[in-house]
Order: sequence, then C-alpha cells, then structure tokens
Amino acid sequence: MSTSDRRLAAVETPTVSGGTVRSVLGHAWPPVAVFVVVVGCWQWFVTATGVPEVILPSPVDVATAAVAARGTLLAATGVTAATAALGLVGGVVVGLTLAFAMVGSRAAAAILHPYLIALRIAPLIAVAPLVFLWIGDGVLSRAALVTTMTVFPVAIASVDGLRSVPREYTDLARSVRASPARTFLRVRVPAAAPSVFAGVKLAAALAVVGTVVAEFLTLQSGLGYRLFHTAEFLRTSATFATLGALTLLGLGFYLVPAAVERRLDWG
Repeated sequence: MSTSDRRLAAVETPTVSGGTVRSVLGHAWPPVAVFVVVVGCWQWFVTATGVPEVILPSPVDVATAAVAARGTLLAATGVTAATAALGLVGGVVVGLTLAFAMVGSRAAAAILHPYLIALRIAPLIAVAPLVFLWIGDGVLSRAALVTTMTVFPVAIASVDGLRSVPREYTDLARSVRASPARTFLRVRVPAAAPSVFAGVKLAAALAVVGTVVAEFLTLQSGLGYRLFHTAEFLRTSATFATLGALTLLGLGFYLVPAAVERRLDWG
C-alpha cells in the first residue's frame, strides 16, 4: 500500500463488527421478558373475564390456530417475504442511485428532490390502480409499489449522510491528491454508512407494510390476503396468528440490515 493509500485510509470510518452471544442475549432479554409478561396478563384477562374468542382470543387459542394453519401461514409468509424483498432491493438500488446523483450534481438535486417528495406524498392506494393497469396485479406489480415506498427514506437518508461528511476528511483526501471519484467512494461513502443504513432499516420496515397493503388491494396471496380473509369470516384467532407471523417477518426484515451494518468493515 502506498503512502497516499495509507493516509487516505486514515479518514475512512469503519463500523463496529459483530457482537458476542452474551451481548446479543443481553439486548434480547428485556423485550422477551416484557413479551412474556404481556402474554401472561393477556391469558389471565381472557380467562378471568370469559370474553368470547371471536372478540379476543387467548394466547393459547392463537397458538392453536397458528399450529393448525402452519402450512398456509408459511406459504403466505413466503409470498409476502419474496415480494417485500424484491421491492426493498429495488428501493435501495433506485434510492442510492438518486442519492449519488443528487450529491454529485446540484442540477440533479434541484430536479430530483421535488419528485422524491411528490413520490412520498402520493398515497400507495392512489398509485396502485395505475401500477396494476400498467403491469398487472402479480408479484412484480406489488413489488413495484413497495419500491415506490422505500425509495424515499433510502435516498433522503443517504443524501444527508453523504453531505454531512466532516470537512477535515475531504480536506485530507484533497491533500493526498485523491480524485473526486476516489474521495467519494473511499471517504464519503464509508463516513455516510450510518445514515445510509438508517434509511435502509426504515425502508425494510416499510417494505413489509407496503407489501401487506398491496396484498389487501389485490386479494390474491400473501399475509395481507390472509388477514383480510380471516377477518372477513370472524376467525379472530387466525387473524391474530397471521398478525404474529407478519410481526416476526417485519422484525426479520429490520434485523437483517442492522446485522449487516454491525458486521460491515470498511477498513
């Protein structure tokens, strides 16, 4: 490695890698403990009051419904996960592309920023009929709707991060005669990584929400369709079981970029 490379590497911002099992357990036990307490209180309330299952099922009823419909739940979860993942990847790719363009060019920023805001303001339910008309109502069209929801947080968070790089970092890069492209890739991008990942984590949560909304509109498959179907026929225990699967899926989508962020090493 040349002297220039070593000096340039000094301004790069590495992220914290990994974590021990003990650290993971230390962070996990408080929410798990709260969950156990809430479920216990829920079970006690249903048993003590005798509220009908159709109004509020007990945790035992929900667990029974989940086990009885495990095959259907797994299939629906797979459809929703695939759609959300496809839409999220599209949102991240488009969002980062727009962010790089907006940071690299004032003209691009002036042109693209209003359209990004307009895309965020337009409600998904208003855009959906046009998307279904142009693409159809299959997985690709639902993923396209998810992409429209996830572009904004990725693009805006990335722009903020790329523009907030400490000036001394870029000054040092210029002092070693680093090209603008190299400065961008080796200094700005690593320093902006926390902001970029914040946008991706928000987009990951929105991807699951957007997928469910799209499935509500098409009523073909996925957890959104199952939620509508079970609620329509007052199968409350099955509805709660589906909500549980949806919650776990959303948590998983959030934790994946969070884990990547922790393990990423820019050094």
